[in-house]
Amino acid sequence: MVTHHLLATRRGLVATRDGEHRRLGSDATLDALLAAPSPTATLGDWYDTGTPTEAPAEEDVVAPIGSQEVWAAGVTYLRSRVARVAEAQQAGGDVFYDLVYDADRPELFFKATGNRVVGPGDEVRIRRDSHWNVPEPELALVLSSSGEIVGFTIGNDMSSRSIEGENPLYLPQAKVYRGSAALGPRLVVSDELPPPSTSISMSIVRAGGEVFTGSTSLDQLKRSLTELVEYLFRDNEFPAGAFLMTGTGIVPDDDFTLEPGDTIAITIDGAGTLVNRVAELD
Repeated sequence: MVTHHLLATRRGLVATRDGEHRRLGSDATLDALLAAPSPTATLGDWYDTGTPTEAPAEEDVVAPIGSQEVWAAGVTYLRSRVARVAEAQQAGGDVFYDLVYDADRPELFFKATGNRVVGPGDEVRIRRDSHWNVPEPELALVLSSSGEIVGFTIGNDMSSRSIEGENPLYLPQAKVYRGSAALGPRLVVSDELPPPSTSISMSIVRAGGEVFTGSTSLDQLKRSLTELVEYLFRDNEFPAGAFLMTGTGIVPDDDFTLEPGDTIAITIDGAGTLVNRVAELD
């Protein structure tokens, strides 16, 4: 198995294999990679003809996304079902979240376009019209135009729980807004899926002190990764590929909400750590 770590930088793509970094040619883009018949082989060819380079500086790394859409799956972990049921009780919609956990069809929803996605070190946002906001740390799958799982990265599905809880029909407003998603820092490109033992953890720091920490692992995911992808590609087309966040098993207690200035750090085995600060309200 050959694994590449792919970084998007302000000067183009940098791929790493066996600890050696190479800057890829100007024709190497995420759109071209995920539209290729065999993305892993294509990336291998790009790497072999790339220029040796140093590891990019952190401030040079940007969100690893081109023209792809970002989609997300909901209620895929037991913890997320419990949380969604609790928040929806105020509107009498809790039964829907309870049912979808056991239903054949998963909950899938549109999350973001590239201009709404921020990268490592950038600021995520909370909505001005929401009083209960949380990050959702998730394994984000990298998908080719043919529906192949090319690799994975870290995703943060920022969510306005007060808006979603008011009425399930408000889900798009709770999920889709500027700065509502973060991806990075790298894409792990491989022919193999991440193992069930893959750990996901998150910490939130406020005013220099940790106010939340939690962890889970992929073996707590109720649905298989391939099942989620198969449903996403039913009667749908993604010419330049797509990203699919696979749900969260880490949800802060109901008395917690994000505040401007909080720092969110999400770590996934093999993918590194994605760090973002919550922007000030404007």
